[in-house]
Order: sequence, then C-alpha cells, then structure tokens
Amino acid sequence: MPDAAHRAGLAAILLAAVLDAVLIIAFAATGRASHDSDVWSGLWQTAWPFLAGLAGGWLVTLAWRAPSAPVRTGLGVWAATLVGGMLLRAASGQGTALPFVIVAAVTLLIALVGWRAVAVLVRRGRVRRAEASVR
Repeated sequence: MPDAAHRAGLAAILLAAVLDAVLIIAFAATGRASHDSDVWSGLWQTAWPFLAGLAGGWLVTLAWRAPSAPVRTGLGVWAATLVGGMLLRAASGQGTALPFVIVAAVTLLIALVGWRAVAVLVRRGRVRRAEASVR
C-alpha cells in the first residue's frame, strides 16, 4: 500500500493535469463565446487540438516529475500545447490566423505557466511563515 508521501505526490500530479486541462477548456470556451459561437456545441472541436498538444507536452517534459515547476514543466507544456494545438488545428481544417496564434500563445502562457508560478510563490510563503514560527 502506498505511503502518505506517495499518495500526496500522485494527488499533486493529478491536480496539475486536471488544472491544465480545465484551463485549456476554459480558453476554448472563452474564445467561442467571444465570437458569438455556440460554446457547448463546438467546444470539443475547439479544445481537442490543444488537449492533444497538452498530452504531448506532458510526455515530452516528463511533467509528472515536477508537475508544478513553472520553468522546467510549465514552459515546455505551454510550447507543446501551443505548437501541437496549432498544427492539429491546421491539419483538421481549423483556423490558425496570426491574431489567433498570438492570443492563444499569450493566454496559454498565462494559464499554463501562471498557475505554476503562483503555486511556487504560495509554497515559498508557507515555508517562510513556518521558518519564522520556529524562531
């Protein structure tokens, strides 16, 4: 039976993967809504290329080894999600206009690297508070 540390590690990996996927789905839903499209009927069509890119990014970066690392994991996952998503969109006949690529790049960077940066800052704050309480 796995010990508590192992379970906590698995939970962190699962949480990171789910959070990444939810943020990509939110990105796709927001994009569809901003273009007066039916969000629900076309959500999968918009999201799947980026979700596939995300899966590739997790594999390439071995994200499960450091799921919340902004640079080591976040930047690689972001790049793979963006490039893979755009390539799959193009291959499936979906749009890849330059303004969309720019918006997607910035939005996904903020989402996929941003939450990881916030997690690092929160962890550092907790460590500092814990160290201060010991003194």
